[in-house]
Amino acid sequence: MLIAGATSASGLAATRTLLAAGARVVAIGRNAARFDSLRSLNERLVEQGRSAARLEVCDLTDDDAVGALAEDIHARGDAVDGVLHLVGGWRGGGGLEGQTDEDFRFLEGSLTALRHVSRAFDADLRASDAGRLAVVSSTAVARPLAGGANYAAVKAATEAWARAVAHGFAKAARDAGAPLAAASVIYRVKSLDGLEEALAQRFADLWSVDAATVNDTIVELTDPTL
Repeated sequence: MLIAGATSASGLAATRTLLAAGARVVAIGRNAARFDSLRSLNERLVEQGRSAARLEVCDLTDDDAVGALAEDIHARGDAVDGVLHLVGGWRGGGGLEGQTDEDFRFLEGSLTALRHVSRAFDADLRASDAGRLAVVSSTAVARPLAGGANYAAVKAATEAWARAVAHGFAKAARDAGAPLAAASVIYRVKSLDGLEEALAQRFADLWSVDAATVNDTIVELTDPTL
């Protein structure tokens, strides 16, 4: 199981949930200094005699770095059967005039990382008995605002890429004359604040449902307390 952008609060929640479910987790972050929470989680798990996550520092916007990571994982005899893409961030405001190239390039990094990771592990996911890819998008895609045009555009492109992955899964299964075993899912949120645990559980639950029922679907996550 690979979590991209694992140093976020959502990444920590997903790592904890997936490890509790018995998954082997590779938690990836760009900045080694931000791994403190994950290291603390690992220390507690080891003290309890439980499996910990493998922590990897990798710039997922660097295609060569992602390729090297994939080679290392495969060299260990492992294969990836799940990817949760949490690489992201927000920049915006200032109306349409405030949508700077600098902000767009920053936001575009999330899409670039998704492209690299999904290509590097596409064969793994298609070969798995239950491959799953999930991305986090935004309700802004359905109602883009001038002050968030850059953000909404990148999220819309993210959804298009995830849906293309879904098509690839379906086509590969048809061509092989086999049942669909891999699924690509989009989660839309207004904000992830307060939804970290819910997102983690929804991702973990993807392995309890048939791929054909969730492939190429968009799920809106809302605050469970409302």
